[in-house]
Amino acid sequence: MNIESLARWLDGQDIAPGEPVEVSLISGGTSNDIFDIRRGERRMVLRKPPEKVPPGRNETMLREFRVLNALGGTEVPHPEAIAVCDDTDVIGSCFYLMGHVNGWSPMNTDGWPEPFKSDLSLRPGLAYELVEGIAKLGNVDWRAQGLEGFGRPEGFHDRQVDRWQAHLAKFRFREIPGLDAAAAWLRTHRPRHWEPGIIHGDYQFANVMFKHGAPAELAALVDFEMATVGDPLLDLGWVVMGWPNADEDRDAAGRYADYTGMPDRADIIEHYAKVSGRDVADIDYYVILARFKMAIVLEGGYARHVKGDGGNPKMAYYGDAVLQMAAQAAELAATTRL
Repeated sequence: MNIESLARWLDGQDIAPGEPVEVSLISGGTSNDIFDIRRGERRMVLRKPPEKVPPGRNETMLREFRVLNALGGTEVPHPEAIAVCDDTDVIGSCFYLMGHVNGWSPMNTDGWPEPFKSDLSLRPGLAYELVEGIAKLGNVDWRAQGLEGFGRPEGFHDRQVDRWQAHLAKFRFREIPGLDAAAAWLRTHRPRHWEPGIIHGDYQFANVMFKHGAPAELAALVDFEMATVGDPLLDLGWVVMGWPNADEDRDAAGRYADYTGMPDRADIIEHYAKVSGRDVADIDYYVILARFKMAIVLEGGYARHVKGDGGNPKMAYYGDAVLQMAAQAAELAATTRL
């Protein structure tokens, strides 16, 4: 990163002008790079695409910032939206600055941190706080918050299968058993009645932060890369598509998080319904759509890895995950009573 150029831009934004800029990498994901920025007494977080900017990623940065800015003054916990830059000459890509969040991410800990590690009675709070985040997000008056035109809620479900199959066609290089069966089921089981709202798009423990200490309390929803305006119940489907049922193992084996002590899938669905006021009777549709979509999203990363364009070696593990996700989507489509 060109720190001198960044400093000049910060001066122009009147962000601690004249103070030295300290930059340190927080994480480099498969999609974006995140940096800790300190200038004088100001501490911020900078989010940008990777050094080799994928097509459309600069525009995604501007969309992410628009969502953060729109959440100001709402009940949804989120980082402060500070400033956005659409001039790619400054550091080589678009980027934005958000406030530093004093909290912890489940992805940056070795298992759950204390006191949640040793006191299992506190863990249900993590789950209920997680779903409350999207319940509140989906109930935001998105028009009043300046997000008119941000998404196209009209015909949202009519477009989903065609949109994601067209996306898959851009990089498809192998057969994915179960995906076509899930697509056929989704086409004939679209919800008839639903209320539009803001969708996070990739909502899970990996994309939230909690405040330190107990009881569990969300500090922020983060990573709005896939956000839009559509059917918020898709975020709930995203959460529960991998959540263990009452009769399934809860430990971390085969999962990215340890669900020991967590409430059952039915409990968090009920809690979401209570907080959001939305009808969750058709949740199986949203789980199938979430698995269908996730399989395609991960296949994009895996295709880049196979082609040699993937910057993160973790993409190698997406191959089996895609096949499992597609198979689970088809299995639920074949067995649900919807």
